[in-house]
Amino acid sequence: MTDTSRRTGSGPGRLLVAVYGILALAATARGIYQVATKLDEAPVAYLLSLGAGLVYVVATVALATDRRRLAWWTVSIEMVGVLTVGVLSLVDVGDFPDETVWSAFGQGYGYVPLVLPFLGLVWLWRTGSRARTQDVPATSDDLG
Repeated sequence: MTDTSRRTGSGPGRLLVAVYGILALAATARGIYQVATKLDEAPVAYLLSLGAGLVYVVATVALATDRRRLAWWTVSIEMVGVLTVGVLSLVDVGDFPDETVWSAFGQGYGYVPLVLPFLGLVWLWRTGSRARTQDVPATSDDLG
């Protein structure tokens, strides 16, 4: 996988990795602060914030270093997480008395946490499908 057109962290993927990195830093710092200073106020919400931050850290590294399988897993977990926590934070406010990264589908972060996994999965699919088609040798049927 030395061809940069196949790498997840190249081209438009650089912007995706940068956004993941910024969100990883913000979410992890927020989660650490919340868990360290006020865990007893909203343990579910604050542990989820920290967990979301760690998912973003792993996704950032996986996308930047072209670890596709890990990237697929973490971005998929992120998508399930933001959708699940988004719904639960609106339905069961008791467990979410304070916001998390994924509360209300990432409203506090401009809905970036809602959009990002979709962009991540599309990018992984596009770069993966391009890689698969470039690896397939031409046959006599393809030539004419």
